[in-house]
Amino acid sequence: MSNHNSRARGLVGVRANADDPKIVINELMTAFEAFKSENNEELAAIKKGQADVIKAEKVDRINTEITSLQTAVDDMNKSMAALKVGGSGGELADPAKAEYSAAFNKFFRKGIEGNLSELAVKAALQTDSDPDGGYTVPETMEAGIDRVMGTVSAMRRISRVVNVSTPSYKKLVNLAGTASGWVGEREARAETNTATLSQLTFNAMELYANPAATQSMLDDSRVNIEMWIADEVATEFAEAEGTAFVSGDGVNQPRGILAYNTVADASYAWGSLGFTVTSVAADINDGTYDGIQSLLSLIYSLKQGYRSGASFLMNRTLQSKYRKLVNLTSGDYLWQPSAQLGQPATLAGYPVVDDDNMPDVAANAFPVAFGNFQRGYLIVDRQGIRVLRDPFTNKPYVHFYTTKRVGGGIQNYEAIKLLKCSA
Repeated sequence: MSNHNSRARGLVGVRANADDPKIVINELMTAFEAFKSENNEELAAIKKGQADVIKAEKVDRINTEITSLQTAVDDMNKSMAALKVGGSGGELADPAKAEYSAAFNKFFRKGIEGNLSELAVKAALQTDSDPDGGYTVPETMEAGIDRVMGTVSAMRRISRVVNVSTPSYKKLVNLAGTASGWVGEREARAETNTATLSQLTFNAMELYANPAATQSMLDDSRVNIEMWIADEVATEFAEAEGTAFVSGDGVNQPRGILAYNTVADASYAWGSLGFTVTSVAADINDGTYDGIQSLLSLIYSLKQGYRSGASFLMNRTLQSKYRKLVNLTSGDYLWQPSAQLGQPATLAGYPVVDDDNMPDVAANAFPVAFGNFQRGYLIVDRQGIRVLRDPFTNKPYVHFYTTKRVGGGIQNYEAIKLLKCSA
């Protein structure tokens, strides 16, 4: 039995030390080498008409282990990225914001409002009236929420995010540039066409959570009320907006990439997302080579200017299917694992972003998006997360009605393409 085979047996079912990136990545690379060896043998047997069920099961077991290890690396990468975005928290350096934070904590423990409104203005956390009431949460708490949201929501990590102080964000898109032409030195200069501009509007919708606590819990000085609220709402906010960025219908929520009109890429027009179709019914490949052509067609359906900075978006299950694709000419595998911390897995040389909100393969489904999401999708965050203290509605509980305004939608239809499973 080969060394690859023995290593494969040892890897299956073993959980890596998730606290040590080097150990996880070493196990991932070892597992992938074992996978390639076993998969190559299976492909050779299939080609000879000698498919082996036991061999297929072994390949699938190692593939599952790779998924687990790559997931561990992805989680570490997400945490690193989130910390870069959200900061490390800690003490507030601005005395005005520190004073507001202390008053906020007192209000939500005891209901004593005092001069909280004045302190909010002084700390530049409140610059206009809010008809819904409530107070802007201290920056330490808001950063905590943003870090978790960045970790859970894949679209938030790869898309362009803008902060606004108004209910909507508008931008102009040049659909057709100013025309030009060649002309001789003494020839007349005819008038050329002017640019065609289109205005896009992105509205910030309200996302809310309403966690409750007993007054006894709030009276406990050992409880960090800011962090408790953040922990309660952060994951829920992240999951809700992550789903909306992919499949939201745009009614009281962001409009997701899969909620727009789609058209075969050969007939592409602005206002719809172009797609290419797989060569295998209700799937991306048959476990051998059939998925390569549709994958390359998807990549090259994107204009060259967008391919720089492009990435794949798909769920984790689909990655395990693409892991079996082999370049017929070179014998190289199109999927490659993370070779070091901070780098994602790649497919045909492009980063693979995991998002379980993307659908599984099925007839007429769109399980893969490929594009430059920084240029293609826009997320609008209205500044400030607000909390309203409600001790009356559900005694003896005190509710904390927490809201965040966020919107999203396509800002450039050319920058994102979809892969559609054939019927």
